[in-house]
Amino acid sequence: MIEPIQQNEEFVEDYLQADRVTGAIHVWWLGHACFLIKWNGYSLLIDPYLSDSLAKASGDDRQPVNRIAEHVVDPLSLTDIDYVLLTGAFPDRYDIDTLLPIRAANPQLRIGLPAGIESQVEDAMGSSTPYLFGINAGTYAEVNPFTFHGINSATPKIYRDERGNSKALSYVINFGPFSIFYGSETIWHTNLIKEARRWPINLAILPIIGDESLVEGSKSFNGFQAATFAKAISTSLVIPSSYQTLDHSNVTSHEFVACCERLEQRYRLLQHGQRLTMGPVTDPSAGKAPDSKPYQKDYGLGY
Repeated sequence: MIEPIQQNEEFVEDYLQADRVTGAIHVWWLGHACFLIKWNGYSLLIDPYLSDSLAKASGDDRQPVNRIAEHVVDPLSLTDIDYVLLTGAFPDRYDIDTLLPIRAANPQLRIGLPAGIESQVEDAMGSSTPYLFGINAGTYAEVNPFTFHGINSATPKIYRDERGNSKALSYVINFGPFSIFYGSETIWHTNLIKEARRWPINLAILPIIGDESLVEGSKSFNGFQAATFAKAISTSLVIPSSYQTLDHSNVTSHEFVACCERLEQRYRLLQHGQRLTMGPVTDPSAGKAPDSKPYQKDYGLGY
């Protein structure tokens, strides 16, 4: 089993004591697609999977998925979490066995998610459901201090519900002088670069587990595609995700690293539980955003 560089009480102490004054952002990798971001005392947890729920075979013939890395932290120990952000209803990113204890430890919690899965999350969490705010592709949600812009994810298709609401999203997250691109499980599609380049991206977090040999086709970037996409959107720094945590995505970072170095794209590999602290550095070739429109309940088509 892979051992985290920080774990349990040590991790929680590092998170709670992270500087609230300098204006820098702090980013921790909790394994797989889960990242914790802290800025000026506000905390955002993305795609948390901190349980072993996937190790149980399900009634839909899904095969058990086991951990190859130890847990970084018990979700009940994660206090002072202001927001959780979900990219879709993927079982390794939307995990009720993680969300319920996080909700119990954080009465003030709010959850941002694709508008097309709101009812699914409400049904699963029941009376424990916190305030939910839905987002669609091409719209945004603004909750102090973050603004979340929805961007279509294709796995490999773009999925919407019967009202046209998005069911899977990547995001550009704006706060203070920072813009972060968080890539969901997605393949490269026509508008992805154009949408992401609307902002000067400081940090991109991208999956590297794509497998072109699958019968249904790849559902995610591989290492080469993640490095190339990072370069194409002119991000100042890129971090890989969704690897070396579960036995179904046990790829290495070798391809990603080799491609980043060949493209002269700055990157950083985090170990489980490790913190990255960075300031608002941007690439001079990065874009600037035109206006978006806020998501309204009666308008679900996005674009």
